[in-house]
Amino acid sequence: MERTAILHDDGKWRCPWPGTDPFYVAYHDEEWGVPEYDGRALYEKLILDGFQAGLSWITILRKRERFREVFDGFEPGKIVHYGPEKVAALMADPGIIRNKAKVEGTIIGARLWLEIEEKQGFSRYLWDFLDGKPVQNMPRAIGEVPAETPLSQTISKDLKSRGFKFVGPTIVYAFMQAVGMVNDHLVDCFRHAECAELGRKGHPG
Repeated sequence: MERTAILHDDGKWRCPWPGTDPFYVAYHDEEWGVPEYDGRALYEKLILDGFQAGLSWITILRKRERFREVFDGFEPGKIVHYGPEKVAALMADPGIIRNKAKVEGTIIGARLWLEIEEKQGFSRYLWDFLDGKPVQNMPRAIGEVPAETPLSQTISKDLKSRGFKFVGPTIVYAFMQAVGMVNDHLVDCFRHAECAELGRKGHPG
């Protein structure tokens, strides 16, 4: 049976993936698919999607506030200066995902972010792959939503060539969905039309 939009008790049709978990439903309603143009926020979401690899997104979401606390609000200018002592402290913190390769990848990503931000702006760099406007998909069931696309493969390849870690095409596509670069809310979900309207004007830069 195909997983299509489901009707909630509040009378709204939603994508089926958040289920009825209030925390997850709030993320679906307020964040997922909303076009994000802030470069720092894009860095944070890209890093967190990398931490998600092999795990469920709800696991990361429940730990997000702790991630923000210990990673200095995901400010690349601070993270770039992390040394062995900070890495050791992060690896000892049970409130985050303790994966040394991903922690070190976050530090590498901060340096690369700063380089791109100085040259053209990290937000502009990413959105230029889409000519500044979100891709508006029209899926009616979860089975119609891909795990990756030629575009996510292109962005993944470019990020990897620059030195970013944990940015495979599947991770990049999940990131693109989360930050509204693609609108993958099911067409019957009440957020599909709302996110489409939010992305209508495209990148402000």
